Amino acid sequence: MQFHTDFSFEPLSGRIGLNSHIVTVGSCFAEVMGHRLANHKLSVLNNPFGTVFNPVSIAKLLTSALHGTIPDENLYLERDGIWFHYDFHSSLWASTQDDLREKLIDRLQQTADALRKADFLMLTLGSAVVYRHIQTGSVVANCHKMPPSLFEKYLYAYEYLQEDLKRLMKTLNRANPSLTVLLTVSPVRHTRDTLTINQVSKSTLRVVAHELTVWNKWIQYVPAYELMMDDLRDYRFYEADLIHPTKQAHDYIFGKFADSAFDAELRTFVTEWTQVSRSLAHRPLYGEQSPAHQQFLTKLETQLETLSARVDVSAELADVRSRLQQGEKERLNGLGEIA
Repeated sequence: MQFHTDFSFEPLSGRIGLNSHIVTVGSCFAEVMGHRLANHKLSVLNNPFGTVFNPVSIAKLLTSALHGTIPDENLYLERDGIWFHYDFHSSLWASTQDDLREKLIDRLQQTADALRKADFLMLTLGSAVVYRHIQTGSVVANCHKMPPSLFEKYLYAYEYLQEDLKRLMKTLNRANPSLTVLLTVSPVRHTRDTLTINQVSKSTLRVVAHELTVWNKWIQYVPAYELMMDDLRDYRFYEADLIHPTKQAHDYIFGKFADSAFDAELRTFVTEWTQVSRSLAHRPLYGEQSPAHQQFLTKLETQLETLSARVDVSAELADVRSRLQQGEKERLNGLGEIA
């Protein structure tokens, strides 16, 4: 007897390897996936524009990056002495407009460079509901807690959304013909838009994603939304706000993704790295100086030195060596006290 719908992702036609370069862009789910990929020592530029929910703003930002277009001068704003830009998340801010402009141009250039050498772009679409800045007529990525009267909120028309994303895909393919785009619809529920509009919004995004994958082999769909809705399908897999998936849900979705997307070498490495990560997180109860713990750290240092030929573990090595030195200091201080 089955009590839930169990399904796995279709294997990707091109697998992610240990040396793959990845960019993630979109909703907070893109950032969650990016963090997990980076934690497995993959090369990731993770959500460089901050959380961006709507595909219109995602398309605008990625196109601007690849075309070398500077941020719209009409969309800067100052609030409480801090400068923001309506096309970017509030995590990108500065004390002056000039400083912010410089920061945003640098972020766009960084993204363009990463996209041109990337093997995979994970693009997570969060909502088809958009906010249009009335004064400029521009759809914005973030309202930055400005008065609601400055914006018009509406469901973006399917036809326009389809055209925006088609143009984006052509731009991406011209810039990097080797790029594989992994499309996902975010499993985060936008209940502030009401449950009925949230359903229409997600359905719109899903249809557009489907059509893009049907006609382009280099665009593939990752069914994270379906996994949350049909496999997990239980409020215990949501945080207390009943909107965001729990860590357990993210772990489950990422595990399914890794099974379908990682090549054999990377899966073997992930198993090995998981054990090393647990060792790195271990802290002794009674300081670093005990002979058994120093032996444990020495073994860990050797493991990291071996891995350093394949991935960058310089930060982890520095941490272990610092702990070894601290243990030696504690041991010598202990001997001094005895003397």
